[in-house]
Amino acid sequence: MAREKDTLSCDIHEDVVLSKLGYQQELKRSFGLLGMVGFSFSVVTSWTALGSVLIIGVQSGGPPVMIWSWLGICIVTLAVAYSMAEICSAYPVAGGQYSWVAILAPPQVARGILAMGATNNFIGANFILGQANLCFPTYTIERWHTVLVAYCFAGCGTIANIIGPHLLDRISRAAVVCNLLTFLTIIIVILATNDHKQPASFVFSDIQNFTGFGTAYVAVIGLLQSSFGMCCYDAPAHMTEEMKAATREAPKAIVMSVYIGAITGFAFLVAACFCIGDITTTAESTTGVPLIEIFYNSTGSIVGTCFLSSMIVVIILIASNFLLAAGSRSLFAFARDAGLPFSQLFAKVDRKRQIPVYAVLLACAVQIAMNSIYFGTITGFYTVVSIATEGFYLSYAMPLLSRLLAYFTNHVKVLPGPYTLGRYSIWLNMLGLLFLIFTSITFNFPALNPVDKENMNYTSAAVGVIGLISAVTWFTTGKKNFTGPRIVVEEQRS
Repeated sequence: MAREKDTLSCDIHEDVVLSKLGYQQELKRSFGLLGMVGFSFSVVTSWTALGSVLIIGVQSGGPPVMIWSWLGICIVTLAVAYSMAEICSAYPVAGGQYSWVAILAPPQVARGILAMGATNNFIGANFILGQANLCFPTYTIERWHTVLVAYCFAGCGTIANIIGPHLLDRISRAAVVCNLLTFLTIIIVILATNDHKQPASFVFSDIQNFTGFGTAYVAVIGLLQSSFGMCCYDAPAHMTEEMKAATREAPKAIVMSVYIGAITGFAFLVAACFCIGDITTTAESTTGVPLIEIFYNSTGSIVGTCFLSSMIVVIILIASNFLLAAGSRSLFAFARDAGLPFSQLFAKVDRKRQIPVYAVLLACAVQIAMNSIYFGTITGFYTVVSIATEGFYLSYAMPLLSRLLAYFTNHVKVLPGPYTLGRYSIWLNMLGLLFLIFTSITFNFPALNPVDKENMNYTSAAVGVIGLISAVTWFTTGKKNFTGPRIVVEEQRS
């Protein structure tokens, strides 16, 4: 009974915090800390993400670049994660980064941003079609096959979000166990069955280069794999309006998902790199997924390889569900502030399910549009990975920059949340911001030399199109209707 009273009191407190930001509580608070850690880790799921884009690492530097860049990325990412956790504790609103920018930036520059990616669907499609190629070597994977299967993943995530939103917390808690068991199973199996492991020099020092560029350049573009493996840890920020004790628990979930991801990602990379067979065969595998080639090289069994790959597909399906949930909440929050065309529609919350159904459908449509890039370019997967990663990293950079501007202009000196970094806050913000800016620039670099229209990295073009759409939206509807969270409006009027 006392526990129920504490939970009710906590929920009331969180509702009050939300009301001070100018919003009414509309979504159901069902997530606890464990459920949100499971949700966040299932979205981040670093070891799966690293394995899914292994082809980038294999071609761009090989094992040494993959492993050492991973360690460096994880260390600097903690500066970003701690900084975002502190801001999230102060402003627990579903808009996440864009809301923080609007609140923290000096009033004359406060604006909102939104980043969306669909890479997870590509990854799931690659694993399924890769298994088909392994079982039936005469089957040739076509680009349109990959796109259509990716559409299926987007559809499954959409259906799950609309039909079973009340199950998200339970699925999240089960996902932690499922994810870690899959991780341990794969690590143990490939290490135990592989009797022709690579030497330590191959794993830690011998750089492999299939790009046509120089070694230094390869080391830089090889950062993409590690950067992709360590993003999306902002997911709890977009679910704060569905969390109990969000001001305390959401920051913990953000940071814990990074630590768990860093440890599992490092262990996975080392094991996978020791078990890689011929590097050229792995990079040019007809399955299109080097990790499937590693499984087969280790086990020597098609059935065993498909079993391990299918375990990863399950994790990807769960991640697809959670990514769509987090993305739709961002769209919902943006529409709630009249930041989108037809905002009233996308901000509508279904009373029975207590979720923004139209925002979920819009998130699905955006994912499908991004997946369609693969129809037009052979480097579509690389480009979508780059767009997704750069989108997330830029969305992380904006609130960190706004936090620094708020501090040095005396707009907001101390964040009001219970989770605080104290005297280290500004220094960690600075370190994180420099890291995010540097990596975001490198994501636009081409991956193969010589560069032509077929293998060009179109990330900068895609970002430009998104910027153009944003500008048109701003000047047609946003400039008139959108000002950001209402706490900003109140401050501007006072």
